[in-house]
Amino acid sequence: MGFWDALLGRTKPVEANLDVLFAVPSALVALQASLGLEPTGTGGVCFKTAEGALAAQAREEAIALVDADHGEEPATCLRDSYGYDWIVLHRSPDDPADLVTDLHAVNSTLQGFGFGPSLLCTVIGLHRPDGSRRAGLVYLFKRGTFYPFAQTGPHTRDNELELRIRARLEGELPVESDLTRWFPIWDAPAL
Repeated sequence: MGFWDALLGRTKPVEANLDVLFAVPSALVALQASLGLEPTGTGGVCFKTAEGALAAQAREEAIALVDADHGEEPATCLRDSYGYDWIVLHRSPDDPADLVTDLHAVNSTLQGFGFGPSLLCTVIGLHRPDGSRRAGLVYLFKRGTFYPFAQTGPHTRDNELELRIRARLEGELPVESDLTRWFPIWDAPAL
């Protein structure tokens, strides 16, 4: 940051560390052992909608890259009710490393096309096998941290479960300490 940036109060955003995603599979093992939460095999990348030929090419290339080995479960590009785009992946819940690798590839492709500042979050779905609870592990690009999100109804969430997940993840992943940054991602397609 330069002198004028400091004087005018401008700050540089935290650089997203996409490689931290590779720590997620071991963290998921810890969540499964302690809280009974297992990966659903579904994950997604959320980004601000961008129009134009370059944006379309970036989305197509990201989807083609991750679909090369997974033709039976193609990735989909969706727009949520809030106007954000999602690339949603469905993989085997038994291999979370495969899902994380593909989510990393989508993020890297979009970032490589210059859409890094448009990346909002990556979400990995979790659930209890009996169907009693669903949650998501959310990676915030602008903060470089994770937080849990557990939606229970149209606009309600399970704060107790979220805090239990946070307690279990500390030391495994960089967890967002500012609870006001635990944004609700209501009805996210990746959950």
